[in-house]
Amino acid sequence: MKKIGIIGCGVIGSACAGFIQSQLRRTARVVALCDIDSKKAKILSKKIKPRPSIVDIDALIKKCDLIIEASHVNVSGNIAQKAVLNRKDVLIMSTGGLLKTPGILTKARQRGCNIYIPSGAICGLDGLKAASIGKIRKVTLTTRKPFRGLKGAPYLEKKKIDRIQRQTLIYSGNAQGAIGYFPKNVNVAATLSLAGIGPVRTKVKIISSPKYKKNIHEIEIEGEFGKIFTKAENVPSRENPKTSQLAIFSALAKLKEIV
Repeated sequence: MKKIGIIGCGVIGSACAGFIQSQLRRTARVVALCDIDSKKAKILSKKIKPRPSIVDIDALIKKCDLIIEASHVNVSGNIAQKAVLNRKDVLIMSTGGLLKTPGILTKARQRGCNIYIPSGAICGLDGLKAASIGKIRKVTLTTRKPFRGLKGAPYLEKKKIDRIQRQTLIYSGNAQGAIGYFPKNVNVAATLSLAGIGPVRTKVKIISSPKYKKNIHEIEIEGEFGKIFTKAENVPSRENPKTSQLAIFSALAKLKEIV
């Protein structure tokens, strides 16, 4: 029986807990929860049988075989480092945090543990990994989101953008900058970077419009293999418009694969 701990008891963490209890109960069990908001942890713990303990990050890592990070880009890198230090497997949803911990994937391999990265709200990572064997000239992510899904982003506050009236190019730059400016919105940019040519060379455009109803991610890859173009039109989660439903499903699919 694999003992699982969840850090972050929001939409994704709660979905993981429910999936483990309903679909993976013969091979896995949630034994510990952690959240900066203790109320969220307590609410989720009441839905799980047997009820998991509510502990801090360090205690959770020591208690579990697999850690699920579903919290925030500001702490995900530190969680990954602590998991690797303790030779524990970890599933990272806030992949942007891994860009702040260069070499962490290599360190995990050296210490005999795994850092699992779900595909999130994009498709085409298998093709990108294959293309990486040869030379890749360009990787571009174009993200289209309803404006409400971008609210609270540091970039909007810096540029003093509080509303738009038409289709607007909000940001154009690289993945490294996009993750810093939109930490809750474009973890897919970090995932794409890790699978491909890195956060500096991976280009990102973020576009919004009052007419947008879905989170759309378009990926263009060019290299010696030829060209790849993918497009995913994602329905936002009802509970959190910043999160695509496909991102939640990708976490559950990766969990099923691991367990």
